[in-house]
Amino acid sequence: MSDDRGQLTALALVCSLKPSPAPSSSALIAEHVLEHLRGAGVECESVRCVDHAIAPGVEVDMGDGDEWPTIRQKVLAADILVFSTPIWVGHPSSIAQRVIERLDAELSTKDDAGRPILAGKVAVVSVVGNEDGAHKVAADVFQALNDVGYTIPAQANTYWTGPAMGSTDYGDLDEVPDAVSSTTAAVARNAVHLATVLAAADYPAYE
Repeated sequence: MSDDRGQLTALALVCSLKPSPAPSSSALIAEHVLEHLRGAGVECESVRCVDHAIAPGVEVDMGDGDEWPTIRQKVLAADILVFSTPIWVGHPSSIAQRVIERLDAELSTKDDAGRPILAGKVAVVSVVGNEDGAHKVAADVFQALNDVGYTIPAQANTYWTGPAMGSTDYGDLDEVPDAVSSTTAAVARNAVHLATVLAAADYPAYE
């Protein structure tokens, strides 16, 4: 929890290949999730990962100008992680893969009860693209996030894909389809519910 009042916090890690200030569909759909989280009283922040020097590797700090340690502190402080990625050749972006590799370092980081440091935190995923593969991309990311300790709520993925081999982006839409907007709302609602439950009842201590 973020403070003595028990306010939940959320961090969006946007894994677009486009540096700021370029428009990003991955950033936009993540922001739509955050809008619903803010409506539920969650304090939210977003980081576009490509704007930062995230070194390759699987250590907490790779040194030599690595900016991941600063982002990591935000990750550890957040109750809810919103992981947002585009689809590229049927896979999460290369930035998404690098972030997942850096999160892998948390497998060896335990709390005082021997639990993974990320246990008790909630993760949801948003995906955009103009090719097929949203379910596969979400599944790959969910597995990685669960491996490092995150808990995945029911219906924790929202996505939009345009026509195959098309050029329309999520940000080009005049209006978000009802099915997508209702799913986005459900993702945020379920994330808040689960994060509230886990904040009140930790996982059992590891023996």
